[in-house]
Amino acid sequence: MAQKQPKLDREVEQFRNLMQTPSRFDEGFNWTTVLAVAFIALLMVPGALYMSLLAGAGIGPAAQWVTVILFIEVARRAHRELKRAEIFVLFFMSGAALSVYGSALGVPFQGLLWNQFYARSDAAAEMGIAAHLPHWFAPGAESSTYQNRTFFHLDWLPAMGLFIFGTLIAQMSNLILGYGLFRITSDIEKLPFPLAPIGAQGVMALATDADDQDTDRDTSWRWRVFSIGGAIGLAFGSVYLLLPTVTGALIGEPVEILPIPFSDFTDKTDGYLPAVATGVSWDLGNLLTGMVLPYFAMVGSFLGLVITVVVNPILYEFGVLDTWRVGDNTVITLFKNNVDFYFSFTIGVSLAIAAAGMFHVVQALHSWRRRRREDADVITDTFESSEQQDREALLRKRGDIRIWILIAAYIVTTLSYILLSGYLIDWHKGVMIVMLILGFVYTPLLSYATARLEGMVGEVVEPPLVKQAALIFSGFKGVDVWFLPMPIANYGMMTVYYRQCELTGTRFTSIWKATAVLYPIMLISVLFFSNFIWSLAEIPSAVYPYADMIWELDARNQSIMYTSTLGEYSVFEEAFDPWQVAAGGGFGLLLFFVLSGLGLPVFLIYGVVRGLGQSLPHVIIPQFIGALIGRYYFERRLGLKWRQYIPVVAAGYACGAGLITIVGVGIMFLSKAVISIPY
Repeated sequence: MAQKQPKLDREVEQFRNLMQTPSRFDEGFNWTTVLAVAFIALLMVPGALYMSLLAGAGIGPAAQWVTVILFIEVARRAHRELKRAEIFVLFFMSGAALSVYGSALGVPFQGLLWNQFYARSDAAAEMGIAAHLPHWFAPGAESSTYQNRTFFHLDWLPAMGLFIFGTLIAQMSNLILGYGLFRITSDIEKLPFPLAPIGAQGVMALATDADDQDTDRDTSWRWRVFSIGGAIGLAFGSVYLLLPTVTGALIGEPVEILPIPFSDFTDKTDGYLPAVATGVSWDLGNLLTGMVLPYFAMVGSFLGLVITVVVNPILYEFGVLDTWRVGDNTVITLFKNNVDFYFSFTIGVSLAIAAAGMFHVVQALHSWRRRRREDADVITDTFESSEQQDREALLRKRGDIRIWILIAAYIVTTLSYILLSGYLIDWHKGVMIVMLILGFVYTPLLSYATARLEGMVGEVVEPPLVKQAALIFSGFKGVDVWFLPMPIANYGMMTVYYRQCELTGTRFTSIWKATAVLYPIMLISVLFFSNFIWSLAEIPSAVYPYADMIWELDARNQSIMYTSTLGEYSVFEEAFDPWQVAAGGGFGLLLFFVLSGLGLPVFLIYGVVRGLGQSLPHVIIPQFIGALIGRYYFERRLGLKWRQYIPVVAAGYACGAGLITIVGVGIMFLSKAVISIPY
């Protein structure tokens, strides 16, 4: 009698089967991709930097699709068709460039543009941090570089060198550990990776492998759907991003029909929703994101937001959110609520969800071992499994490397972090022990848990404050330790790119070669254009609405933790409450096991966590609306084909919005480059 198979989440299976792995893998790195690197460095990087400061999202995936389409059209005029492997490498390199400029902006709270701001921010000055910042983070306030707004000065050499080192080593570790995690989560656990088809379907829409037996013969729908998304992106981007960019460049005052980054209604709803941040983001991309991501994940996010909207006024009435005042806007409301309650509560919730996630990991490994035993029995009975042999041959074609090479490379990169950081803090014993544990124990475990979440729901839930708690207990006094290039990161997100690489039939060696060529050129480009954009106007300022509104909030939230090692009473002590941590942990565990016990989809469970606490309703509400439209209109009309269409629409939208955005940035740069003469 056949053994009953474990019950699988229907939505997980649906996403896993959106695309099938091809039987052929091609090399995608050649001279075309080298030329693409120069194009990205000269045109995409400055546009991405500028728009990230202006609107907060940059040109995002748009840079990838603009690069891909341009090179496809150039190749066609040279009577050559790019294969899907070549297209994917172009797509990957553009995305890798986004990570470089993200570091330059300070998205992970590092990078030169962020450093120059934070060193002089109100948050750093008010909390007593500015006076203790190390010279390899940013020059002192007396440096002339701030008046001249330039990074090309001897005062910035230490910070610049640390930025280059951290970026290069981080990318190497990302490629290495991301590959190993992909082998586990995709090859062994067969997770669906719901976000991977967005890029892969777009590549398939543009590829024209006429001789490829695995390519869908009827691929014309992909191009039509991609074009529809591109037209929507062009139209919306003209109003949302092009208009304020061009008017700001020509008349000095940007005209915004749709407010950037969002409309803030907090001061209008505070009478009946005290301590609740309200507003809406007008970016159409949020609506499409809601359609792309799993429906139950969006439902969960909305439910989490509803819980927050209900609970915050109650907490305010009971004096928990006691620093909030009528008239506070979104940024101030979020910061005050964070200090009063959510800083500690979110720690507890995240720890609980991390523990529950590890429980699922153990369950999955147990199921995998059982399947392996069953497969072994079948192989024993049939003496040989031709399917298994075919799979091993396919892995060789894919460009897989040996495990010992993977382990050795990770050890070298992690030790590089530890040795440099040890030198910068005089080999402090407590910090050295912490770095060894973080680099060789915690980071691999965290990255694995994240890889599973990416594979299941396209989300990342990290246990908070692990690094921070470790540094506090290390016994170090001062703030230098917070700005070290430490061996802690979350490399699980890289697994999505490897899955896309596999789905498009691209050898893994292609992206490794492309990275070796890409990163030195990208770093030079990022440093040059960061300096140029800073020279145009102070950052942040009214010229850059997103940075002007959000960066100070980010600085204040980060400073809470930095004050914990100053050796005196700090904002951290005010914000950290063990009872609130325990309450968050109990709530998180109860939520997880109740939803799991009811048999609700796994997407819903993690979606609720995403919507809890400090999430912006400005983003979650339009995403939820998009999910409803996709589920109850398009999916009813088109069936499961809708799940294939919408990733291609989203890719086309990103491309269209990116094209029009780059036009605006070009006009702005030209206007700033004009030199006025006195006659």
